[in-house]
Amino acid sequence: MSKNVVLKMDNVSKGFAKIETDEVTNALNQVSATMKSGEFISLVGPSGCGKSTILRLIAGLIQPTTGTITIDDKPVGEPGPDRGLMFQKATLFPWLTVWDNVAFSLRMQGKLKGNEDKVENMINVIGLKDFRDDYPGQLSGGMAQRVALVRCLINEPDILLLDEPLGALDAFTRMNMQDEILKIWQRRQQLAIMVTHDVDEAIYMGTRVLVMDAHPGRVISDITIDLPMPRDRSSREFVAYRNDILNKLHFGGTSKAEEA
Repeated sequence: MSKNVVLKMDNVSKGFAKIETDEVTNALNQVSATMKSGEFISLVGPSGCGKSTILRLIAGLIQPTTGTITIDDKPVGEPGPDRGLMFQKATLFPWLTVWDNVAFSLRMQGKLKGNEDKVENMINVIGLKDFRDDYPGQLSGGMAQRVALVRCLINEPDILLLDEPLGALDAFTRMNMQDEILKIWQRRQQLAIMVTHDVDEAIYMGTRVLVMDAHPGRVISDITIDLPMPRDRSSREFVAYRNDILNKLHFGGTSKAEEA
């Protein structure tokens, strides 16, 4: 079990200045939310609505323009080992093998000795046992993404931040990795926050789905997914959540029969 934490975003806004002008682009506008350990929060919305910005703010990589972000009532000021962030693109060390990339953070923390089996198990989970001694340049994009994912998961942070972690994977590997991430999350019960453009993925993995809109980025709906795990993607309840979220994203569509 991870440490129980409460994350609060209170009226958080973030603006980015344009280099060529004095204008400011409002990436986020007065976002408020409370999240806690044991929740899996899915962020969905169109490109440019600030989903990744939220993760970077929580990670401490950037600071809000206005508003506050706290973890257990303490302001988030800089990155820390309590938060693990996986970026959209695999950021592996090209001079290290798959095994050494996965083991890197444990080695830096002085925790690798006695945890070698853990490294081996994580590599097996992503199906790369036969590539453990290969370098990132020898891997496909999807394989490199899997390595980056388990490198983040192996640290077992209190807050797991996932920025489209499965976007580079094929459909079958993606579904397998969804289940593997959920197993780790269910065992650890940490707070997980995931950005995804896949509505089905958001519902399948999330205990809550925050639906966002753009210009400026804001949360327009906070939906609790009240379905037991593992979830049936074809069930009537699952499809109802999907239709609700798509409608909120203006992708629901209307049939001719309904228009008549």
